[in-house]
Amino acid sequence: MASSLELSGIDAGYGAVRVLEDVSLSVAPGETVVLLGTNGNGKSTLMKCVMGMLPPAAGSIIAEIDGERHDLVGCSTEEIVDIGISLVPEGRRLFPKLTVEENLLLGAFRAAARAEIARNLDMSYETFPALRERRRQLSGSLSGGEQQMLALARALMSAPKILLIDEPSVGLAPVLVKRTIEKIKELKERYQLTVLMAEQNFNQAVRIADRGYVIVHGKIAFEGTSADELNNNELVRKFYLGL
Repeated sequence: MASSLELSGIDAGYGAVRVLEDVSLSVAPGETVVLLGTNGNGKSTLMKCVMGMLPPAAGSIIAEIDGERHDLVGCSTEEIVDIGISLVPEGRRLFPKLTVEENLLLGAFRAAARAEIARNLDMSYETFPALRERRRQLSGSLSGGEQQMLALARALMSAPKILLIDEPSVGLAPVLVKRTIEKIKELKERYQLTVLMAEQNFNQAVRIADRGYVIVHGKIAFEGTSADELNNNELVRKFYLGL
């Protein structure tokens, strides 16, 4: 069964600093929704709220997975991963002194994934053949593109139903950004995922998005109901296309 995510009226910040204000967005079953925003506008903070890493000061976060509704506010990150939600963090956040395969195995922590470690490992290597070749190599010695592959594969090792991806283009050459975005689309279709992706590279993100939101200074400034609406929005054209 497909999975969905709905955030309503989220306020969040760090101490006295308010970062998100009354943020509401939704990701329908099987959608790829992009959250567009330049650095410092709250994209990563929102991802942390969904994953239980930063409790929101107000609002609700509801995930529906396999027909069951889950209120994520107040849940620990471990509980949220166990429900079936996984995050590919900004900057990859790998364990550089562990091998590729050790990083992958750490992704299979939740109980539902531990029972399928061998199958999921094979699927990861099938999806990213370069990782199979480098499975005994320390992850810190990989190229930027290979590290992004590993971060995506590690998230998939938990067998998620909802995948959050934070700034997959950061630190990558343009040709690798294109390949990474294409791979995200392939993974979404292959594993029937529901995807929320935070990204500032508009031109690449909109290629795979069903629809999206623009966040400015911690508030949703625009909701596009299709990729075409995002392309033709004045705010997007000003901030991302220089028009």
